[in-house]
Amino acid sequence: MSLNYTNSIPLHVQLKEKIEEKIFTGQYNDKIPSERELMDEYYVSRSTVRQSIEQLVREGILVRRPGKGTFIVLKPINDWLGSLSSTSETIERMGMQPGAKLIKAEIIPLNKDMKDISGLEKAYYFERVRYANNIPVGVERHYYPIPIGEQLIKFDLNKEAFYDLLERELGVNTFQSEQYIKAGKISKQDALLLKISPASSILIAERKITDIKGNFVEFEIAHYRSDMYSFKINLSRKSF
Repeated sequence: MSLNYTNSIPLHVQLKEKIEEKIFTGQYNDKIPSERELMDEYYVSRSTVRQSIEQLVREGILVRRPGKGTFIVLKPINDWLGSLSSTSETIERMGMQPGAKLIKAEIIPLNKDMKDISGLEKAYYFERVRYANNIPVGVERHYYPIPIGEQLIKFDLNKEAFYDLLERELGVNTFQSEQYIKAGKISKQDALLLKISPASSILIAERKITDIKGNFVEFEIAHYRSDMYSFKINLSRKSF
């Protein structure tokens, strides 16, 4: 396999993109081929290979382990806790391609806890697997008032972001949110959806959203892969 030598894009950039593509599509799992193997596969010099690898190391996608090889470090998605962002927006900010797969969409009766949270007897329930560069990173479960859910289900929820639809199509423009984050064990069902071990730990994020008048808009319970999702907050210390 050769690169495009007539392309204006430098060879080391082309090679970097090839390696990155194989990482995110699962063709490379634990580690990437050796420098010699990459040289032979793509017909490039050692310096070109090293430039490509060094760039991926700087971006946190690869790590070198002397005497053992170059290993893949999955790039975590950093969700800043100071802003109310959709998963799609967070993934895009990390330079990755967001995706979704709708698993369920139905009206369901709520248990006591959900009734207390939402003030509803029934809700429109959506369950989606979320992807970053085709890698499953989380399972999100959303509860909406039925009138909102009946509007959302009209759209292609394998492509659309809920927040975009709420703002663009339903006119819900201003949000306030309470969010709780904790660690937990993944269920067998979610382990299958995320293609990870049932023994894996996950990050659980629970978020309640209301509009500016305090009306309930959404409750979300999301289970994210702890090896690919992290939360960040900026802190400062006041002087007294």
